Parts: sequence; structure tokens; C-alpha cells
Amino acid sequence: MKKILIIGASGFIGNALYKELNSYFDTYGTYCTDNRFFEQNQKFFPYDMELEDISILLDNLKPSIIITALRGNFNSQLDAHQRIIQWIQQNKSRLIFISSANVFDSFSNYPSYEYDKTLSDSVFGRFKIKIENALMRLPTNKYVIARVPMVFGATTPRIKEIKTLYDLKAPIEVFPNVIINVTSISKFTQQIHYIVNRNKKGIYHLGSTDLIYHLDLIKEICDTLELDEPIFKQVFDSNNDRYLAVLPRDNKLPKNLQTTTNEVINSVKTN
Repeated sequence: MKKILIIGASGFIGNALYKELNSYFDTYGTYCTDNRFFEQNQKFFPYDMELEDISILLDNLKPSIIITALRGNFNSQLDAHQRIIQWIQQNKSRLIFISSANVFDSFSNYPSYEYDKTLSDSVFGRFKIKIENALMRLPTNKYVIARVPMVFGATTPRIKEIKTLYDLKAPIEVFPNVIINVTSISKFTQQIHYIVNRNKKGIYHLGSTDLIYHLDLIKEICDTLELDEPIFKQVFDSNNDRYLAVLPRDNKLPKNLQTTTNEVINSVKTN
């Protein structure tokens, strides 16, 4: 049975992955802030990347798969990933790194595919690229880079933010000329489950198969949430249409694991 360690399992994405994988694999997680639920759960370990060396936990647990879904200080994250990479080089283990569409945020004229060159204008994008580049120096069977666009779903931070802004009668920021793809938290966790189960390797783009303007997306989400006459603040960061979308070409997932923008929009409804 595969032994999985999710580093950052107390965050939104990490916890969703833990819930998806725990029933099928020997799954463990780390948490940082004090939390009675995690403290009492025998499968969760405290880990503060700014104070501790992750290698100690890796030596004790010996996971066959490590998934990183960390948040926080970029320099501390870089240091943690360097230690993880050194550890998987010396052990029978591999890393699934949750990356971002932002590794391509300098390219604006077309969507990006798995093996396109990365280039970013943002601090966040450049930080993700540093970790990706370190991983790509390893043999391909040692890593998966999972590039993810904006994640939506009924309980996601983005949807909670839209609802909060609406309740406060505050404007919701939209980018009218940015063309994106998206995913839902439920589809994303299923896709990672498949990648784990089938021992996939290399780079995966885990967004919807179709594209949408950011403004249209947020309008449709507000309609689906039945938010009446929301206020939008339109932000134009260029005069032309700009793509920030990650599409698969080389590593396509089975049809049942692909998603569309419409399915993602529908996923924001609460049951």
C-alpha cells in the first residue's frame, strides 16, 4: 500500500487531498497552527517549515509519495522543497508538487501547454518556477508537477470571498480581458488520486478543457449563487486580451477526469 505524506494538509487544498486519498492509501499529513482535531489525529504531524527540518519527519515516516501543498513564506518553502528533493534522491520516493498557472503569467498571447517554457512577471510565479526547475533536474519518475488554475467549489476560499464581498456590498474585482481556464476542488482531488494510483510522472495541466473571460466567469458564478446585482470593479491590466490558461496536450487524463467551465460553475452550488 502506498504511503503518502501531504505536507500542508491543514490548508484548504491539502486537506481536500487528504480526505480524497485517506480511504485508499496509507495517508499522513502535516499541520502548522495549533488545532485540536489535528493534534488528536494520529496521522497528522506538527511541522513548522520556518523552524524545523522536514528531513527528520521523512526519515521517520519514509513515505513513498510526498505531496506538497504548502503556503507561507516563499524562502522557507524553497528551503523545504530543497530538503525534500535531496531526500527523494536518496530514497525510494517521489514528489507531487502542486504548482500554478502563474508560471506562465508573462505569456499573454496564447494558452500554455505542459512543456512550454515558463516565464513569470509575478513573485508568486517566479517562486513556483524555481521549485519546478529544481524538480526537472531529477529523473522524470521522481516527480509530478501539477499546474493548477483558479480552484472553485462551494466551500473554496474564492467563493467564500465573493459571498463576503457581496454581503458587505463591496466590489468584486474582475479582469475583463483576461482569458482563463479553471477547475473545481472535487475534480482536482480526483485527478491527483488518478496520478497517484497510476504512478504517473512528468508535468500535468489540471484545468478545464475550455476557456472563459474572467469577467464572464465571475458573473456566471454570481448568477449560480443567486447574488442579485453584485458590484464589479473592472481591472484592466492591458489593452489587449491576455491568456492565463494551462491546457493539456502531452499528458491528457481520461475523459471522466476532464472538466469544463460549466461543470466548475455548477460546482459552486451548496447542496
